[in-house]
Amino acid sequence: MRLLLINPNTSQATTAAMVGIARESLPAVEIDGLSAPFGVPLITSPTALEIGRQAVNALIAGRPPFGYQGIIIAAFGDPALSDLRQAVAVPVTGIAEAGMAEAARHGRFAVVTTTPELAPAIAERAEAYGHGDVFLGTVLTEGDVHQVMGDRQGLADALREACERAVRDLGAQALVIGGGPLAVAARAIAHSLPVPIIEPVPAAVRLAVRRAGRSNPAD
Repeated sequence: MRLLLINPNTSQATTAAMVGIARESLPAVEIDGLSAPFGVPLITSPTALEIGRQAVNALIAGRPPFGYQGIIIAAFGDPALSDLRQAVAVPVTGIAEAGMAEAARHGRFAVVTTTPELAPAIAERAEAYGHGDVFLGTVLTEGDVHQVMGDRQGLADALREACERAVRDLGAQALVIGGGPLAVAARAIAHSLPVPIIEPVPAAVRLAVRRAGRSNPAD
């Protein structure tokens, strides 16, 4: 089985990191990665999320996914998810969609991330995917998003601290690390907290593989 992971930002390093984690999660699955052909290296605002949507659509229009059994959109706003489901004949899975679905199976959950401007979009995704009754909200790391993201160890520490706040203050029974570029840090802290930590990239791989065996690409 072959899956195509699309990074809606332009960072080749982020794409490589996400593809590496995706491959580790299911070694029997062949996973290729592509970065957005234009846009920004880090999506931190609704405007950048919309540019990411346009970039994903342009990428697929210029390079149809022949030979793949599924597509993963690896940004937490799931940009272009509904667009691609109308444009291609294979299942399309978003990492927010998959991560929230896994978290909801554990009970009430929160999303932990670095991007305050995207909190409303995350809430919209939770509601759209049917998790409004168990979604507790978004808990943010402290400090400027670009400075936090620029320090690998500092990012892991900041995410861990925000996760602890989500459990302590909100009573979260599961946590989703909200963002494709956070994949490496999510893995670093996954086993250090008292509730399940959902890594959205591996969650999307698992869901994409299940969908690849179904007859309806939108299932």
